[in-house]
Amino acid sequence: MAKYKTLDDFEIKDKVLLVRVDFNSEIDPQTKNVTSDVRIKAHAEATLKELAEKGAKTVVLAHQGRKGDPDYTPLKQHAEILQNILNCPVKYVDDVFGDKAKAAIKSLQSGEILVLENVRSWDKETKSGTPEDHSKTDLVQSLAPLADIFVNDAFAAAHRGHVSMVGFTAVLPSAAGRIMERELKSLSKALEKPEKPCVYVMGGAKADDSLEISKYVLGNGIADFVVVGGVTSQLFLAAKGVDLGKKNMDFLAKKELTGLIPGIKALMEQYGEKVVVPVDVALDMDGKRKEIDVSELPTEYPIFDIGAKTVDKYAKLIADAKAIVVSGPMGVYENKEFNYGTKKVFEAIANSKGFSLAGGGNTIAAIQEYGLSDKVGYISTAGGALIEFLMGKKLPGVVALENAAETKRI
Repeated sequence: MAKYKTLDDFEIKDKVLLVRVDFNSEIDPQTKNVTSDVRIKAHAEATLKELAEKGAKTVVLAHQGRKGDPDYTPLKQHAEILQNILNCPVKYVDDVFGDKAKAAIKSLQSGEILVLENVRSWDKETKSGTPEDHSKTDLVQSLAPLADIFVNDAFAAAHRGHVSMVGFTAVLPSAAGRIMERELKSLSKALEKPEKPCVYVMGGAKADDSLEISKYVLGNGIADFVVVGGVTSQLFLAAKGVDLGKKNMDFLAKKELTGLIPGIKALMEQYGEKVVVPVDVALDMDGKRKEIDVSELPTEYPIFDIGAKTVDKYAKLIADAKAIVVSGPMGVYENKEFNYGTKKVFEAIANSKGFSLAGGGNTIAAIQEYGLSDKVGYISTAGGALIEFLMGKKLPGVVALENAAETKRI
């Protein structure tokens, strides 16, 4: 049973809804144009279209980048992209909570959508504080009296306790939007009571995340196995006492990852065969792929992928799994010579009969490249929020919704 309210709990026709979305998109640093509409499209199709069709007066709050960063832009083009996706008029005002914004909100008709300016154009948006603290800010004090319901649909930003993410929950009836609801349901399915056996596939270069996630899911009996690939697997092999060779060890040191070795070693000593590492690796020998067993290490060549024997070993575990979570590729998948491990392991996940959940930028890019999107149970567009959720951390945006659900308002 969800601890938060959803759109199904409210009558929204003719009501003013403040909807926090995550439109934060990839921006061309030269032209400042949006180069990917993935997140805008997701919110449009899952939540904003429904609100418009049900006759709500929808006011969109969103951010794009941070002041001073190359991807910081106004939201005018985001509103235009949203209009093209929905194929209906979308209003935009270059103001967050001043007189122009207030006038635009007051003039909204049922079924209309208004996009306010980049909420980070207001300097106090990113300050930390409780929902109650944030409810006293100019942003909330100015907009809340004009609204009937606050809707948080920005799961990808839920790990941020920013003003527009949590402040309105202290003063307005609040609901999870459809993206927020969908993410939480799918992630809970993988984290709270996954079907067994459950396999976590941890790859990529973020070994510190992989260690924390592994500790949490093994320590709480969530995962039966954690299998590793990418740079993460090299670190795990080093922690097991394998000499990878000077070039590979220097690479780990340069990335400031070797400090994680004691923690990984302790993890493997505690959980034994539940932590599964490669038995062979693929080397980059002047641009050519050469596979060797781990027993043949050290090597003077860089390790760029897991080997075929490891792929077979991982694929068997995945085939028997009832639940699979994957974050990170198995090697340098961008290079066709070294995409074998990622492609084959991801295909095994896609072909599994179990529930699968995938997240992270490189993971999603690889899944799309191999045409596997339709075969993966759920693909999360979140980055930091997903990682923190998998580590068992409380997300401020979600906690605020849960607390709002318990608050009685007249």
